[in-house]
Amino acid sequence: MRDLGAGLSHLIKGQRWVVRHGRWLGIGLIPGLITLVVYAGALIALGYGADDLADWATPFADDWSSPWLGLLRNTLTVLVFAFGLFLAVITFTAVTLLVGQPFYEALSEEVDRAEGGEAPESGLPLWRELWISARDSVRILVRVALYAVLLFALGFVPVAGQTVVPLLGFCVTGYFLAEELTAVALQRRGMVLKDRLVLLRGRRLLILGFGVPLGLAFLVPFVAVFLMPGAVAGATLLARELVGDDDESDDGPDGEGSDDEGAPVLSPPRTAGD
Repeated sequence: MRDLGAGLSHLIKGQRWVVRHGRWLGIGLIPGLITLVVYAGALIALGYGADDLADWATPFADDWSSPWLGLLRNTLTVLVFAFGLFLAVITFTAVTLLVGQPFYEALSEEVDRAEGGEAPESGLPLWRELWISARDSVRILVRVALYAVLLFALGFVPVAGQTVVPLLGFCVTGYFLAEELTAVALQRRGMVLKDRLVLLRGRRLLILGFGVPLGLAFLVPFVAVFLMPGAVAGATLLARELVGDDDESDDGPDGEGSDDEGAPVLSPPRTAGD
């Protein structure tokens, strides 16, 4: 359970870091604002069209009597919008990171310099980094989509569909949010997607402690935009703990040490372009 608190601590420290370095906060807001406008339009369109989609998907229920027809279609409408919102929360980070790749990579490097005096670099040209980020994001989104379809189906299970399933959904959201955000720092360390997933699985509670609160915060309109710069900074601190970089420096962003007990021992990472 200690790892849950440690993950949340990294998220809070990341927000504090960008507040103390206001220039990076301002720079980090730009990609999020661009993505927000696009996503807001898509969600508004889904909100208006979800009921029509529910009607189209259930022609077999046209002759059902009240209240069963309304109950079925209203439930399906809510689930469709919830499914869209779930995907929006997950993909928002991936799209924003892709749009703001140069900004967030520079921010992550600055956090590394402030905490350890040296910022690892991938050595790849920008176009290659963008390609790797886009490719890995698609691979992650495929995994997320499979979970989303499963959770969507389980949402029809009485009681569990309204209690356990939403909780699992938040955990899935938080886990993959953390993966997308830590990828900024871990890609600079030459780690490919497969190695990053192995690394994160070794500290699941730490990842959930960071990602779940962030995922919940991202559900609030406009909050995701303002938290993104601090989330990248916090994910860099999280990545440093995962790979053991904090062993080289006892001072965190607030002068506090980090506990790396339980972190997996890594073999030399493969090149990010492999």
